[in-house]
Amino acid sequence: MRTKVVLLPVLGILACAGFTPAQTRTGSTANTAPVIAFRPFLLATFQRFAAQETFKATFGRAAQPLFGGGLNVAFRNGIFVDLTASRFSRRGQRALLFNGLSYGLGIPLTATEIPVELTGGYLFPAWRRIRPYAGGGFGSYGYRETSDFSAFGENVDVRHAGYFVVGGGEVRVNSWVAIAVDVQWTRVPGILGTGGLSQGGGAGGSAENDLGGIGPRLRVLIGP
Repeated sequence: MRTKVVLLPVLGILACAGFTPAQTRTGSTANTAPVIAFRPFLLATFQRFAAQETFKATFGRAAQPLFGGGLNVAFRNGIFVDLTASRFSRRGQRALLFNGLSYGLGIPLTATEIPVELTGGYLFPAWRRIRPYAGGGFGSYGYRETSDFSAFGENVDVRHAGYFVVGGGEVRVNSWVAIAVDVQWTRVPGILGTGGLSQGGGAGGSAENDLGGIGPRLRVLIGP
């Protein structure tokens, strides 16, 4: 009995001694994140454009890749801000939209889109090494279209405002590299439909006039 009386306090002290450093290490790890971190990143997107009929007639499919990069500014409390620039450029053929369907006209053209987007969001606490995040924002979307055989007024060079929402997860590879995968939905009404790709597109609310869409994104972030 006396041995048990002596052992119990000793075991209790040892348990507390073993637990305290663990707590300290956990707290120390949590506090190693900088108050603010600037993380440049590379970006690859595979977007399914809302103007599906137009893009199918022009390029053969509605989903197209965009590549770019940007800067992620992450705060210790989970709030983040992204500034992103990307680019899509491809050669296809001019299309005519009639009764909701687009028809290729066999006239070669080159279309280029350059989105510049500002995102605000929240990076949630990690769950099984994955840090979910969600956000949204606004962008300026430049669209240019040229053709070797275009008549006066057929070439397009415009820039419109748009908005988007995004959600996904981030996994840290090591102390300086993280991989983020998400899905972004974008709406950019009013660019297509008055000329060029989907000439005769009709009302500005039509999906064939929307340069936005939805698609997965992959980012490689560099920084703590």
